[in-house]
Amino acid sequence: MTTINWEKEVDSRKDQLMKDLDDLLRIDSVKDLANKSDEFPVGPGPTKALQKFLEFGERDGFVTKNIENVAGHIEFGDGDETFGILGHVDVVPVGDGWETDPFVPVIKDGKLYARGSSDDKGPVMAAYYGLKIIKELGLPVSKKVRFIVGADEESGWYCMDRYRASETMPDFGFSPDAQFPIINGEKGIASYILSFPDVPKKDGDYVLEEMNSGIAANMVPGDATVKVTVKNGDINEMKAAFEKYIADNKLGGEAQIDGQVITIKLVGKQAHAQNPKAGINSATHLCNFLSDYAFDGKDAAYINNTAKFLHDDYQGKKVGIDHVDETMGELTSSPNMFRYGLGDEPTILTNVRFPKGSGVDKIVEQVKAHVTEAHVEAAPGAQDPHYTPVTDPMVKTFLDTYEKYTGEKGVEKTIGGGTYARLFERGCAYGALFPGREDVMHQANEYMYVEDIYKAAVIYADAIYQLIK
Repeated sequence: MTTINWEKEVDSRKDQLMKDLDDLLRIDSVKDLANKSDEFPVGPGPTKALQKFLEFGERDGFVTKNIENVAGHIEFGDGDETFGILGHVDVVPVGDGWETDPFVPVIKDGKLYARGSSDDKGPVMAAYYGLKIIKELGLPVSKKVRFIVGADEESGWYCMDRYRASETMPDFGFSPDAQFPIINGEKGIASYILSFPDVPKKDGDYVLEEMNSGIAANMVPGDATVKVTVKNGDINEMKAAFEKYIADNKLGGEAQIDGQVITIKLVGKQAHAQNPKAGINSATHLCNFLSDYAFDGKDAAYINNTAKFLHDDYQGKKVGIDHVDETMGELTSSPNMFRYGLGDEPTILTNVRFPKGSGVDKIVEQVKAHVTEAHVEAAPGAQDPHYTPVTDPMVKTFLDTYEKYTGEKGVEKTIGGGTYARLFERGCAYGALFPGREDVMHQANEYMYVEDIYKAAVIYADAIYQLIK
């Protein structure tokens, strides 16, 4: 039997891999519903990134298919079973704090900086080259292989709804959209929305004219802005108190006064909602500061309930939703979207990642019992927990391959993130973030080590071939 030197095969393709990845990263593929059309269902950028990936497949001799410009696949091989790889080419919004242009890839100190470098364009191209090598070597396969790519993974999964409406999903597979050694468990994902339509009017010394914070349901808000009218109070004292608050809490921000109106911006730190402890929630901090002031009725309900029930509570203990599963771990809670005085009913959206034993209906009822002033409802699009046992032969192959190239023990793990792996009956997420590396997905100055991209491609090539040969 011929032994394939996968490291040598990847090494001979490094320049082309990096060129293709550079082309993909230069496409601003943030969801853009303001410019959506029949041609661009979730905006021009995500569709262009999808088309670019399919162009790579056509160039390299794969069979390709585009599903309504929001999803597509490349495939080769034949067999009774289909092995699947599921990735995405859309990215989260950029946000503040970038030191380079997020869509002009830059390599510094061995790190490739760009939005999407680690989530998920870098890992997608590593997995693609693993598959491309198998095809180019003409190795015999016993299964059909399908690499599916979506263009709306970060917000709603409309891409996979459309894909599954017309295509049969593979029998088993993985998503290169998380961490090594493996993610074989994913918590359920849900969001609940608080509003305060029934709070009686009550005059106060301060009026909350506007509050705006959060750019995505699955991101800890990195900055928050409020506009406050001071009817009866010392506006300069408020400004000084805010400056002391951000200094005491090691936060950023500024306050500007215009007559009796003060505009306050507080700067925290963005992070993925699956790990809210990694961020600093600017919105809850700002409400925590404002809760010391006597606001009008609905303003006070919005501010004070946020400070009381949502600030500095990553497990949802204050609203009674905390829960721990022995295998999947603890529930996490992250209030991420705040809108007040911007046209619609003021709302707060909190994103929850829950293990087995909890659920959407249970979460809503528990929150209602605690936040009694609020109207509570579940946001659409909730997903149940997903788990593929460590005894599954596919999981074992992935762990063994990881051990082969790293010398480190492969162990199972559950995360709060939601990957496409949960769309497989037998599915897991596999790479491409290596242990010990900083997780900068969804953050400013996102990057991935160049050597990790190549190493992931080696692992993917070997593991995929073992599962399809």
